[in-house]
Amino acid sequence: MGKFSSAGGREMPELNTASLPDLVFAFLFFIMMVTSMREVTLKVVFKAPQATELQKLEKKSLVTFIYVGKPTQELRTKLGSETRIQLNDQFAETSEIQDYIAQEKSSMKEEDAPFMTVSIKADKETKMGVITDIKQALREAYALKINYSAGLKVD
Repeated sequence: MGKFSSAGGREMPELNTASLPDLVFAFLFFIMMVTSMREVTLKVVFKAPQATELQKLEKKSLVTFIYVGKPTQELRTKLGSETRIQLNDQFAETSEIQDYIAQEKSSMKEEDAPFMTVSIKADKETKMGVITDIKQALREAYALKINYSAGLKVD
């Protein structure tokens, strides 16, 4: 018969962690590919007009959007069917645009703030008076680069 020793002199071999960084990198890459960035929930109806010009944006992270249009069907019972301005996920008045632009500029890096672009996305049924008020508020907020995509009616 064989002899069994209770002292066993064996030790547990060490776990090889050489491939651990590769696994972590693969997991992070998978998460980055599957996750989407948060988009603004539109609360206004926005029908984009046909474009006549195309302008390529250098950095999309420097673009701030202002949506203009009538509220969605769910919100029309509470808010009516007047044209509304949407900044991020909230309705706003033209007087609030300056504070919104200042807040967006302060959230950017200091060297990127001069390159901030404000894009007005207006419904094609929006009256030009609303757009003029928005543009005036943007001028007062020193938002120097303003793009707008709208087929607007002149009052």
